[in-house]
Amino acid sequence: MSAAVRLWAWPIVLGVLTATGLVSALLSEAWGDLWSWFALGVPVAVMAWYGARRPMRTATDRDRDSPRT
Repeated sequence: MSAAVRLWAWPIVLGVLTATGLVSALLSEAWGDLWSWFALGVPVAVMAWYGARRPMRTATDRDRDSPRT
C-alpha cells in the first residue's frame, strides 16, 4: 500500500460520509434522515475520540519545551 493511500484513505472516507450525509439530509425523507444522522455523526465521533485521547499540555510542559535564552 502506498504512503499516499495510507495517509489519505480515512480522511477521504470521512469526507464522503459527510458529503452523502449532507445531500441525504437535504433531498431525502425517512431513511435519508437516518443516513444523514449516521453519516454526519461518525466524523464528529471520530474527532471527539481523537480529541479526548490527546493529553492536555500544562503551562509547565510548555515552559519545559521552550528553548531557554
